[in-house]
Order: sequence, then C-alpha cells, then structure tokens
Amino acid sequence: MSRRDYYEVLGVARDASDADIKSAYRRLAMQNHPDRNPGDHAAEERFKEGAEAYAVLADANKRSLYDRFGHAGVGNGAGAGGFDPSVFTGFEDILGGLGDIFGFGDLFGGGRRRGGPQRGADLRYDLEIAFEEAAHGAEPTIQIPREENCEACSGSGAAPGTAPVACRQCRGQGQVRAQHGFLTVARTCPACRGTGRTIEKPCQACRGAGRVTRERQITVKIPPGIATGQQLRLQNEGEAGAAGGPPGHLYVVVHVREHEFFRREGMNLFCEIAVNFTTLALGGEIQVPTLDGTEKVKVPEGTQTGTTLRLRGKGMPEVGGRGRGDILATVQGATPKKLTRDQRRLLEQLAALLPQEKFEPRAPGEGEDDRNLFDRVKDMFG
Repeated sequence: MSRRDYYEVLGVARDASDADIKSAYRRLAMQNHPDRNPGDHAAEERFKEGAEAYAVLADANKRSLYDRFGHAGVGNGAGAGGFDPSVFTGFEDILGGLGDIFGFGDLFGGGRRRGGPQRGADLRYDLEIAFEEAAHGAEPTIQIPREENCEACSGSGAAPGTAPVACRQCRGQGQVRAQHGFLTVARTCPACRGTGRTIEKPCQACRGAGRVTRERQITVKIPPGIATGQQLRLQNEGEAGAAGGPPGHLYVVVHVREHEFFRREGMNLFCEIAVNFTTLALGGEIQVPTLDGTEKVKVPEGTQTGTTLRLRGKGMPEVGGRGRGDILATVQGATPKKLTRDQRRLLEQLAALLPQEKFEPRAPGEGEDDRNLFDRVKDMFG
C-alpha cells in the first residue's frame, strides 16, 4: 500500500517553515486526538499518521533525506539516525495523557510504572483550643482515622507466607505494547493495573489492599503563643505509603477561641477596666487581669477615662522565642447605678463645689473621643 506524502499529511507546502510545520501538526493532532474521538478508528489512524509525518519533518536531517529520497530515505519513518522523541517536546498537553503511545512515556510523564514505592497522602486536622492554651501551650490528644500498612501482610497485600509475583501478562513491566506500523502503542496492563505484579493469594485481613483504616490517638504539642491559622506539621503521621513508600505528614491547623475580655493584636493584648471615678480623681491602685492572674497597677491622680495603662511583658509569648507582648488596659469611669443616702449626700456636696459644666459645641467626628476606644488604643500602641 502506498504511503501519503508527509507534507500532504500535515497540509503544508514543501518549503514550509519549522513553525508552520509545528503549527500544522498541533492542529491535526488536536482534531484527531483519541480523547476527542472515542471509538473513531479513522481519526486514530490520522492521528498516528500525523505523528509519523511530524517526527520526520521536524528533524532537519530526516527532512533533508525525505526531500531527496522520499519515504525510502527515512525507512520506516525513523531513518538511520533512529527515532528522536525530543521533537515532540512542547506537545505534552496533547500527548501526556496517551499512556506512552510513542513508546517514550517518560518524556511526557505517562509511561512510568505505578508499582514502585509511593509516598503516603498528607492529612489535615482542624484543632480548636482555648485562649489560655494558646498562651501557655498545651498537649491535647486528637483521634485521626488514617490508612496504615496491614500488620498481617506488612503492606504487601499477599497472605502471610506468600509474596506478590511478577505479572505473567506484562512480565512485570506494568504495560502491554502493540506495534502499529511506525508507532508503538503502550497501554496499562489490565491484569495488574500497571503495578507489574499480581497477588495469587490475597491477605484476608486487608483483602489484598495492603492497607487498612485505623483510628489513631496522637498527642499534639501546642507551643505557647500560637495564633489562629497557624499550622503544625507532624512528620510521618499521615497515611502509609504504598509499596514500601514513606508515610505522609499530618498538618494540624489551629483555631483559638476568643477570650472573654482580652483582644489580641499580634503579641499584645487589649482590655478595658471599669474604675470608680473617685479612684480616677484621687489616684490609687487597681487590679488588672493578666494571663497569669492579676497585677496591681497604680492609677495616677486625675486620670481621665479612656487612659490606657501598659503592663510590659504580660502579653502573649512569641512562638519559638523568648519575648512577650504587653497588656494595654484602658480605664473606663464606672458610674454607680444605685446610691445610698449617705453616698448621694456626699456627691451632692461635691457637685456643689465643682465648677459648673459648660457646653462647648463641636462638629460630629471631631476629636479622638468620637472614635471607637479600641481603635484609638491600637493607633497609640501599635
């Protein structure tokens, strides 16, 4: 049977440039791709014919021989120089999923045998902890379902005392090949599903899978100072690898519950403290809560409501470091809701001695006092 001219196959002139030939082949390969034409044997033949033509015309030496001697100059399409798969570099998006259709699947990542060691899958666990646990550190225990190697067969999938054997159909290669003229078509071996081996007597514990699902309790070490969104990697605590491959990792993503009154910004903590207006006016000491109990803090005489007091080194610790943030406590004047007769009498006497309030007009939004207290403190102390 006569063979079509390669230039005719690609639909280009004999003086076509390399770019024109490459573009024509891409167009032909896309139109006749087996994935786009399932069951269409004519399209498959055109696809193979186009690959044969491009393999010759994309190689300068083979194209020269073909131009001088025709098909006789390149023999079966490879020529004396042998078939060079590198000419198909750049067509991985088209050829990568064809299962080594040209016999050089390593170039496109499609011909590697799947029976070798494979790393196990990584796992993720979302862990919620209390604010105090984030501040001081903790070691909670979590329960993880994961795939582990079967202890009965040590992950081989074969019954104890036996072992997997090389697949008789593919002879351990994981692929079966068929020659179609110029092309060598490779397909995953249907007997071993690409592993290159078969199990004649499956393990009863795992039914030949080599792995079983188990619940494992794992202790997670939470470092002091951790924040929401940070994650911890527990090496080799993921799922077991296949065929003797290493296990994956377990990633624990931390979520810290909000505190009753502390607000966290980095390593600093913010809070608001209700203080009697007499203490603000006369001065004195107040108890400020911290992560380690309470601290006595001196309030200067004449302190105004909204004043922020800093407790250095009482905030959150730095993860993996030695430093700690600060606590920024903003005092708020507390107005008593109920007064005794004596309290009222004394306050009335004080009110008579104080200067009369004067109304000073001010535009809305003018001045710092109109802003949210927490926002003002953040601007002041960063």
